[in-house]
Amino acid sequence: MSTVLTSFSHRFISPSDPPAATPTLLLLHGTGGNEHDLIPIGRELIPHAALLSPRGRVLERGMPRFFRRFAEGVFDIDDIKRQAAALNEFLDAAAIAYSFDRQRVIAVGYSNGANIAAALLLLHRAVLAGAVLLRPMTPLVTHPLPDLAGMPVLVVTGKYDGLVTTAETERLAGLLQTAGATVTLAMLEQGHQLSQEDIRITRE
Repeated sequence: MSTVLTSFSHRFISPSDPPAATPTLLLLHGTGGNEHDLIPIGRELIPHAALLSPRGRVLERGMPRFFRRFAEGVFDIDDIKRQAAALNEFLDAAAIAYSFDRQRVIAVGYSNGANIAAALLLLHRAVLAGAVLLRPMTPLVTHPLPDLAGMPVLVVTGKYDGLVTTAETERLAGLLQTAGATVTLAMLEQGHQLSQEDIRITRE
């Protein structure tokens, strides 16, 4: 097993259908989560898909994250770039090790996981075939913006989210749209926590 593959603690669940018939869901947890957290959600979204769920490598007071921050909502941009590059390399290695189609990876990220998924889109366009961003913020702004033409992205925000403002989520959605992505923005009558409504709208 390559050192790149082992650079992230992770779980991989093989698809129950032939690999060519289903995408691979890249499941990216929120702050304090781990590689087990989003497996049940992945199963609900596409029951027969392959699931790849890495654990963030950064610890904040013992809680795993995908990149460092200086304070709530104040991100370490240099670390975002480093961690996104490492995650991109990990996906390349995982596709070889687990024999899934590298061009059919769809990210499903929650909170900090949604932020690193957005960073992948902005920094490494070809790494994903699409993304579901649940309760995201804008991780960084790249100049110039990448060409995301045809990239499907679902952004889901909670109307009563005490951590992420609606304006912040709309800013990210607008940024991705400006880059050419096909963005669907959904606002739920929820807070920051995920609900069955998130799963329903994502499945649809």
